[in-house]
Amino acid sequence: MKKLVIAYSGGLDTSYCAVSLSKEYDVHAVSVNTGGFTKEEISHIESNAYKMGVTTYKNIDAVATFYQKVVKYLIFGNVLKNNSYPLSVSAERIIQAIEIIEYAKSIDAEYIAHGSTGAGNDQVRFDMIFQTLAPNIKIITPIRDEKLTRQQEIDYLKENGIDMNWEKAKYSINKGLWGTSVGGAETLTSEKPLPSEAYPSQLKHTDEEKVKLTFDKGELTAVNGVENDPEINIEVLNTLASVYAIGRDIHVGDTIVGIKGRVGFEAAAALITIKAHHLLEKHTLTKWQLQHKEYLSSFYGMHLHEGQYLDPVMRNIEAFLQSSQDKVTGDVFVTLKPYHFSVDGIKSNHDLMSAKFGSYGEENKAWTADDAKGFIKILGNQNKIYQQVNSK
Repeated sequence: MKKLVIAYSGGLDTSYCAVSLSKEYDVHAVSVNTGGFTKEEISHIESNAYKMGVTTYKNIDAVATFYQKVVKYLIFGNVLKNNSYPLSVSAERIIQAIEIIEYAKSIDAEYIAHGSTGAGNDQVRFDMIFQTLAPNIKIITPIRDEKLTRQQEIDYLKENGIDMNWEKAKYSINKGLWGTSVGGAETLTSEKPLPSEAYPSQLKHTDEEKVKLTFDKGELTAVNGVENDPEINIEVLNTLASVYAIGRDIHVGDTIVGIKGRVGFEAAAALITIKAHHLLEKHTLTKWQLQHKEYLSSFYGMHLHEGQYLDPVMRNIEAFLQSSQDKVTGDVFVTLKPYHFSVDGIKSNHDLMSAKFGSYGEENKAWTADDAKGFIKILGNQNKIYQQVNSK
């Protein structure tokens, strides 16, 4: 039997793929942990995978890889798609696809399969990365190709002795390092919000809490003075903030396939980190650094969302973003509150609000009144010339 690797999550779609493809191929199941999996959950997924008839199961721990290759640059760029969404799921899929195809190559698989339908973004992200990194490995997508309904999949699994509880949960939850997506009947409409109980974190604390975030060259190196790897600090911050039910929102965006999509999300650590990092940048970067970072970061987020991670322009933008962080070092002070947070201020040796040059609107120490008048006169030359030439 020919060797096939399947991107296996343990849900209905990938379970159907595993059972059906095991009749024809030597199936090797792989799942990639980009945050959110407990040891118990991984063990449960592995147990179910073998029930589906796979030959082997492998879980790849890619949390640190996910941070280093993607999340780091989303922080450097303060990336929020449509000014709201930190690209929680789309960012994960890129790393998952890369890890899975590299594993397929390592065991000389001739085929690779995933459970995407033909209506979403993930099919594009997976297929593009698979085709680019391993053009000789054939992609198989039973759900998309056969246009299967959920009930057809359940019936098939029951016929093959897999009679598990496939009842669809009221809300679909996809948890990762950079946030959790939440889908439900409400997100299929344009007018209904998700109820509070749909979100995985519920309000437990009502007293405000102060948190100090320490950044070194743009990376989150400590929380409340305790140093650790940035990906661990993100998890620590999420634990602190989740009890305040912070980071809830609904994202409305343009899908890769051209239709509008709506999804709920909870991303406390992502939103706090981005806002804190952005404030530190406002104090430590120049006006032109901030301006050019903004549009390049927007392009970076869009290309990532669209599955274009392997295009060399992404490495070019990453190089710019990395170089921009040289002076983004210091502490940021945040207050956690029920359902929201405030970014209170910063302390940095690179703070460009240095008092020796003066205080905005109050006092100037580095120039004279005549200097100011001459500067303003010359600054206005172009507008004055234009108005005089075209006044008639």
